[in-house]
Amino acid sequence: MKTIEEKFISYPKAKKMLEDREKEGTLSYEQKSSMEHLRKFSKLEDDEKIAEELRSVEKLREDLVVKIINNLPKTAEEVKVLFQKDIIDLSDGDTAKIIEITKKYTA
Repeated sequence: MKTIEEKFISYPKAKKMLEDREKEGTLSYEQKSSMEHLRKFSKLEDDEKIAEELRSVEKLREDLVVKIINNLPKTAEEVKVLFQKDIIDLSDGDTAKIIEITKKYTA
């Protein structure tokens, strides 16, 4: 199989895509496993609003926005753990803004 396009997507988007595919017919074993995982761990129904707010933090690339949405960190330490493999210099203010945004959607 040839990869045509690679794109980072959040858990809510992946879940929606698989639900749509499930309505059209049966899912493959891998898709069913993914759907099970997403039903357990996807904490949001829609990610458009939070994604828009997170994009206002200038240093965040799209893959990092998706990582935040998928994990919804609640503390500065959780944010640091998410980005420990990425070369990104977040200020304390940026980290606080990320936490403020995620807390709005997890309350």
